[in-house]
Amino acid sequence: MQRTPERSAPAAQDVRFTTHGDFHAELKRAVARYFAETGRSSRADYRMWIKSAVILAWAAGSYLLLVLGDVVAWQRVLLAASLGFAMAGIGFSVMHDANHGSYARGKRANRALGFALDLIGGSSYMWRHKHNVLHHTYTNVSPLDTDLGGNALLRFAPDQPRRPVMRFQHLYVWALYAVYPLGWWFVDDFQRLFTARIVGNDIPRPGAREVAALLLGKLVFFAWAVILPVALHPTWLVVPFAAVTVATLGLTLAVTFQLAHCVGEADFHDARGAIPARDWATHQVTTTVDFARGNRLLCWYLGGLNFQVEHHLFPKVCHVHYPALSRIVEETCAAHGVRYTAQPSLRAALASNVRWLRELGRPVPPPAVAAAGASASGQPAHASVG
Repeated sequence: MQRTPERSAPAAQDVRFTTHGDFHAELKRAVARYFAETGRSSRADYRMWIKSAVILAWAAGSYLLLVLGDVVAWQRVLLAASLGFAMAGIGFSVMHDANHGSYARGKRANRALGFALDLIGGSSYMWRHKHNVLHHTYTNVSPLDTDLGGNALLRFAPDQPRRPVMRFQHLYVWALYAVYPLGWWFVDDFQRLFTARIVGNDIPRPGAREVAALLLGKLVFFAWAVILPVALHPTWLVVPFAAVTVATLGLTLAVTFQLAHCVGEADFHDARGAIPARDWATHQVTTTVDFARGNRLLCWYLGGLNFQVEHHLFPKVCHVHYPALSRIVEETCAAHGVRYTAQPSLRAALASNVRWLRELGRPVPPPAVAAAGASASGQPAHASVG
């Protein structure tokens, strides 16, 4: 395979959304009208408070029964998986809104609730820069959107390098998802702390307070997740059940975030090339896909992450409002000719993600072979992605 010349990574300030048309303005007016007419606050309400309490109790109950309960092996497996799902639920429905500033009105309250991420092993400080700034501003723009996360084994965007092993990525990606929390907990946050960089993108170097919060969160997490279980049980007994929790958490988080952006229905752009002139709102809608909007259980559990279009347009609105806002967004997109995509079910979204991974991993046929195939069939040669 011929190697392409390496291109230097652009600075975030080099990427601009050049137009500000009527579409975004009309969206904001329509959503403001919705809140004015309903008399609701755009922040959390009783639905969010009840959900948060249920999920936190779910996590605490699963953990206490797993570590302290007198249960048999198969029950421990179920409790370990339950803890993984509950930890993902904290990420979806508590820390996510709080770190976006959409849970409470006050900054301190949001930061306190956002610390829930630190308590389950992450860093709210690092996450706000990685997700709120780089992902939300430069959605599906490589290499600025660090949530695309390609590496030596995985290719999520057309401009990322293709390697022979990737023809099987749609098969082995699930195993990598299952272990990714380990890197997040033990390596990534510390590396970002010392380098003040996230996947080649500079971030503000944290002050003493942020460093102390990060280290405190890691200490508390390691205490409940590692030290206490090993103190109470043999290590050989802890490890397999911990593996179930880690795999459940990793698969749930990774798959959910992939379904909204790493699919063939979403647009991808390369910051090192030409990006179409468009307003920010149009960019968000065309690089993002909703899914399973009618599934009430998923809507409750995923914290609005299946309404990613609405979340990207209005990240400071609490996710309990997204189902209502989705109708407004879809109608406004239709009126302005902006493509709005929503997969009808979780199954359809998963199938789309697998197709995209398979397509991106497929080897590129030599030009002569592609041309010969097109000539024989009387059809144009298939344009391989990337």
